[in-house]
Amino acid sequence: MSNTTPQQPKDWANPTPAGLVALAAACMCFFALLTGSVTAAAMPLIGCWLLGGFLIQVIVGLMDLKGGNHTGGNTFLFFSAFFMFASGLEMFFKYSALQAGAPLDGRVDGFVWLALTIVMLLWTPAFFTKFSLLSIIVVLVDIALPFIALTDLGVLPKSFSLISAYSLLGSGAVAVYLSAALVVNTAFGKKVYPLP
Repeated sequence: MSNTTPQQPKDWANPTPAGLVALAAACMCFFALLTGSVTAAAMPLIGCWLLGGFLIQVIVGLMDLKGGNHTGGNTFLFFSAFFMFASGLEMFFKYSALQAGAPLDGRVDGFVWLALTIVMLLWTPAFFTKFSLLSIIVVLVDIALPFIALTDLGVLPKSFSLISAYSLLGSGAVAVYLSAALVVNTAFGKKVYPLP
């Protein structure tokens, strides 16, 4: 008979920082495309980055749900599916259609973005049970999404996509800082980077 005690299984660590990094990468890709900083020739590369973000966010979403984070888990799951996976695949299809000169009616994207906008707006109060930097990220995404939907639908001119672009830039910047604060503060066991 052994006198060693069996080790207790450890809980998994908080996966949110990885999900925030994926969100920040996507926000920067969309910012570059929406501001014209890159051309449509960057779409296949953006698609690759978004598919990488999908992989991270689907894992984060499932881990959050397993850990009881209902709001974060569900949000990361639908972000992984629509913002990352579907958008990543669309980048490849849109680029291929452009190269082939094939007609593509992108207005359908506006209808989907409209549904996602409504979902995000209706879910937003759940992110304000306790104010945090995550609340700011959600508000900035809430600002970006309606303009994405309405420009894709053709209701607003493409110039309005700059509102989306700069909202996503802000969201990405806050996501980078929050992910860093969560990782560094956890590693040191104290507040190294301040969090409101």
